Amino acid sequence: MARNRQRGRSGAAEGVVEAVDGGLAELIPDRDRPRGWTLLIDGAPQSHVDLDDPALLTFEYQRRLGHVADVAAPAGRPLHAVHLGGGAFTLARYLAATRPRSTQQIVEVDGRLVQLVRDRLPLDPGARIRVRSVDARAGLGRLPDGWADLVIADVFSGARTPAHLTSTEFLAEVRRVLKPGGTYAANLADGPPLAHLRGQIATAATVFPELALVADPAVLRGRRFGNAVLAGSDRPLPVAELTRRVAGDPHAGRVEHGKALRDFTGGAVAVTDAAAKPSPVPPSSVFR
Repeated sequence: MARNRQRGRSGAAEGVVEAVDGGLAELIPDRDRPRGWTLLIDGAPQSHVDLDDPALLTFEYQRRLGHVADVAAPAGRPLHAVHLGGGAFTLARYLAATRPRSTQQIVEVDGRLVQLVRDRLPLDPGARIRVRSVDARAGLGRLPDGWADLVIADVFSGARTPAHLTSTEFLAEVRRVLKPGGTYAANLADGPPLAHLRGQIATAATVFPELALVADPAVLRGRRFGNAVLAGSDRPLPVAELTRRVAGDPHAGRVEHGKALRDFTGGAVAVTDAAAKPSPVPPSSVFR
C-alpha cells in the first residue's frame, strides 16, 4: 500500500513511500529544486533526478558514470545504450538530454519500482527509452550482438551487487552486446581491504584490454567504504579527458589506468560464475 503525499499545505512537494519488490521505496523531494527527487530503497540512497534538468547529476558515482558516457563518443552523437539497473532512470534521462535521438534500453528486475518511477517521475515521451522488467543478465542475453555503444551496470540488491553480475561469463555477455570500440562502465562498491574491487578489475581485464578506474582517493587507499567506477573497452580510453572531467567535480576523484591500475589490482584473480559472490555488505555508517 502506497503512502502518497505529493503536496502539502504549504504547496511544497512531499514524499512518496511505497513497497516495491526490493524493499521499501521512498521518493524524497529536493528542497532546492521544485521537481527534484531522491530515490531511497530501504533507507539507502539510490538515485537523484531533476525532471526540469535531466542533465544534472548530483550523486558522486552518477557524475562519474556520466563522465564515462561523455567520453564514449564525440559530444552530442546519439548512442545505443544499455542500462543494467534502473533506479530513477537518472543516467538514461541524462543521455537523452545530452545526446538527443539516442536509443536506450533500461533493464530493471524490480517491476514495482519501474511502475513507481514511471508514475511519479515520468520519462519524456519523446525519448527513445525502453524499460524491461527482467533480471539484468537475462535482459542482456536478449540483445543482439554488437548492438550497444555503451553498457552501464549499476545493479544493487539490498545494497549489494548480485554474484551473477560479477563474473567473467557476465562480462563476456557485455562484450558480446557491445559494438567494436564500445564502452562498458560499472558502479562498484567496496571497502577495506578492497578484495572485491581488485577482483572485479582482474575479471574485467580478461575481457577488456583497456581499463580505467575512477574513485575517491580515500576509497582507493582503503580508508573507507565507497563507490568506484570501472570503465572498459577494446579501444584506448580517453584517459586524459576523463581525468580532466573527474578533477573538476565538486568532490574530485582520481583516475587509475595502465601500470598503476595493474599494480593496484595486486595479483587478484578473475571471478568465474562458479566462485562468484555478491559485493560486500556496506557498513551501516555509510547511509547515516
